[in-house]
This record gives sequence, structure tokens and C-alpha cells, in this order.
Amino acid sequence: MSEKTNKQYTAQAEITRQIFIDKNKDYGLSWRILRIPSLIDQIYIKADRIRNLENGKIPCIKDDISSEFAGIINYCIITLIQIELNNSADESEISFDRALTLYDLYLKKAQELMKLKNHDYGEAWRNMYISSYTDIILTKILRIRQILENKGQTWVSEGIESNLFDMINYAFFALIKIKEQDEN
Repeated sequence: MSEKTNKQYTAQAEITRQIFIDKNKDYGLSWRILRIPSLIDQIYIKADRIRNLENGKIPCIKDDISSEFAGIINYCIITLIQIELNNSADESEISFDRALTLYDLYLKKAQELMKLKNHDYGEAWRNMYISSYTDIILTKILRIRQILENKGQTWVSEGIESNLFDMINYAFFALIKIKEQDEN
């Protein structure tokens, strides 16, 4: 695994983590009310907007593609937290400090998975188009929707959590590549 990739990933992770902290300052733990299908829909909205922008749609709001990928990461981690907490909607059930601890745990797990996959796949992601990450994220959302329709049952496929971790990592790859393009 490339040390460069690890450093770039960590730098982007610090940015998305700070966004999570800042949003929680603004809104508190209001996201705790969202059920898993609603969170998946939030991820879908962001990925679909990215795809529309990639296809040339002129934006009416200022959020750029990078902020949408960061939103995907944060919504995926929030979804993982909700799954761990059995999707209870009681925001008083946990403190912000506990939420941030869980956030950090899932962020670390995502980065560890990225390292393992990069070892096996030789950083193939660096040769992919950013639009491919968007398409893969949208595919994984559709997979999760089907798993939810199947009441969580899978026969030969990975479950919801695995798809969420993959979406986190593809979104980080997009952020890294966008930053590299902006620097060149």
C-alpha cells in the first residue's frame, strides 16, 4: 500500500471528520431520528447530484462535487452508527462524545479496509475515472435497497455494512483525485 495514499486518505478524513463535528454543532444529534432507508436515500441524493453535475447539469446551489462526496462519507458513517445502535431514534441515548467515538471507529475501519484492498488490487483506483466511483456508489446504494427489501437477508453477497464501507472508500478516492486535479 502506498504511503502517499495513506497520507492523502488521512488528510481527507480529517476534513470530513471536521465537517461531521461542525454539522453536529449546528444541528446536534438530529440525524439520530433517521432510519436506515432514509439515510440510504440521503446518500442516493448526494450521489445522484454528483452524477448530474458530472453529466453537465448547471448547479443552482453552491455545494460542489467534493462537498457531496464528503457528505456521502459522513452519511455512510452515520448509517453504520445507526446500525450499531439498532436504529433507535432516541437522540438522548448517546452523547456527542460517544457519537464521535463511533465515528472515529468506523473511519478507522474504513481506512484499514482500504489498506487491505489496495494491497490486493495494487491501487487500481488511481486509474479509474471519478465518474466510475459515482456509478459504483450508486450501484451499491441499489444493492443496499435490495437487501433492505429482502429484510437484510443475503444469500451469497456482502451485507449492508460492507457496501457502506466500500462507498466510504470510493468517496475518499474521489476526494483524493479531485484534490490532485486541483493541484495540477
